[in-house]
Amino acid sequence: MADGDGLAREHRRYLWGLCYRLTGSAADADDLVQETLLRAIERPPARTDEPVRPWLTRVAVNLGIDRLRARRRRAYDGPWLPSPVETDGDGVLEIGIEPVETEGRYDLLESVSMAFLVALEALTPRQRAIVLLCDVFDWSVKEAADALGMTETAVKTMHHRARRALSAYESSRTRRTPELVEKTREALGRFLMALGTTDGKALESMLDAEVRHLSDGGGEFFAARLPILGRDRVGRLFVGLGKRHNMGAQFAFRMVNGMPAVVLEHAPGRKLAPRSVLQCEIGEDGSIRAIYWVLATKKLSAVGPVVS
Repeated sequence: MADGDGLAREHRRYLWGLCYRLTGSAADADDLVQETLLRAIERPPARTDEPVRPWLTRVAVNLGIDRLRARRRRAYDGPWLPSPVETDGDGVLEIGIEPVETEGRYDLLESVSMAFLVALEALTPRQRAIVLLCDVFDWSVKEAADALGMTETAVKTMHHRARRALSAYESSRTRRTPELVEKTREALGRFLMALGTTDGKALESMLDAEVRHLSDGGGEFFAARLPILGRDRVGRLFVGLGKRHNMGAQFAFRMVNGMPAVVLEHAPGRKLAPRSVLQCEIGEDGSIRAIYWVLATKKLSAVGPVVS
């Protein structure tokens, strides 16, 4: 067994990426990595002749399941969104991707997208762990069963139910390509321009008829407490916000969770977040079909401020 520093150097990035995908929270991922590494030092595995990473994965996943269960027992004010994580062009350094491609159903970059992490919220903690282990990290059913203390039959049954719960995501799934990244960046730019000029017609023309908007203020700032659905309702919401507030006082385009996003900053106001991250998801026709807006301060620890 390597010492604590050696374990951290070799496995921290991988463990952080695993725990972030499992919880959707950068802060929780930080905590879980520390707990896992501490467990390895204080109560190391009995077998020292086997690779340690599978053991670390089992510990981290089970700690993460406990963290998810505890979180879901607490009431949350409005929709829960993942905490955004800034990434470079391919996200390798920040979100623990090694390598970018696996043989899994979902590649490692797709598995940190806002759309995928939001879809995972429909699953139970164990279902979520099984999907990540089997469909992202390409573990076998037996390996997942051993990690979770389940029978292979139980894993297969739970995996089937999780796949069924993800059917809506699957039906609208869009593969990340350089063209999609550029189109998303362009859509965000047009959206901000229309928002700044409160041009309702221009704004609505960019939205898919079935667009949905999710905003997470964490009870700290103004945010819709329910998802807003449909072009008319979402359009009216943002036109109203644009008229009441200078939405784009300062902004910067960033790569967040592998896709373009905008970091917004404006003068603090009553229940108005001074900093937030807005990201959109577009369909094949280029229309915006989902808008994710994260305002809660505790969710923004992995996103830097706008530089004047």
